[in-house]
Amino acid sequence: MDLDIEGNVALTTASSSGLGFASAKALVREGANVVVNGRDADRLADAKADLEAEAAGDARVVAVEGDITNPDDLDRLVETTLDEFGRLDHLVTSAGGPPSGAFLDTDDEDWEEAYELLVMSVVRLARKCAEPLADGDGGTIVTVASRSVKEAIDGLVLSNSVRMSVVGLEKTLSKELGPDVRANAVLPGSHETSRIRELVDQAIERGEYDSYEEGLADWVDNPLDRIGDPIELGNTVAFLSSPRSGYVNGQAIVIDGGGGSSNL
Repeated sequence: MDLDIEGNVALTTASSSGLGFASAKALVREGANVVVNGRDADRLADAKADLEAEAAGDARVVAVEGDITNPDDLDRLVETTLDEFGRLDHLVTSAGGPPSGAFLDTDDEDWEEAYELLVMSVVRLARKCAEPLADGDGGTIVTVASRSVKEAIDGLVLSNSVRMSVVGLEKTLSKELGPDVRANAVLPGSHETSRIRELVDQAIERGEYDSYEEGLADWVDNPLDRIGDPIELGNTVAFLSSPRSGYVNGQAIVIDGGGGSSNL
């Protein structure tokens, strides 16, 4: 399916690795110009090179180093996008997860940092991007959250709680920014990202598994009997960013191979 986004401009955060990178890859494969972001300069440069190798047509990749919890870095990210391309069609927000832990093991600082990372980064970007997104032929916002929004995950009190604010924000944006801008969220389950690979490798070093395959199998928790490929999440983000999903708005879509038990 041609998603009809060739030549569009997409700004993607936390996209030097993981699901943010997968989202950028899916978009650039469709011919969209992509702005990628991350805090680690070397990793960001590697991501830019990898994406340029995947780019379809004349699609360009621009890398902007920065921390999404820093308002000045977000200002620079948006300004660079508009300076480079003169337009913005799609905003894809992603962020690494907050630390794991039980409720009584967290303090006020943990909660404030999680809120800055997961919520205020999206709030600030949406505010800055709302006007240029509305100026195009159908702007979109897609936030990569977590299936913990639908079902709380043991030991992830910060993610379980704070990410729900992001989904509430996206639902509100879908109403307030429409009809010019659509806003949706995707709620991934386990995908074989670099973070998962790192955790499995660490477990092997501790002697918990004899092989990578054995360790990865413990992350499989769905009827499809496999872990997700990050590009599967990325393809969904690209679809939601395209006019092919033009009647999908204000939704939080779980992408977990059917592993959850929630009916909604």
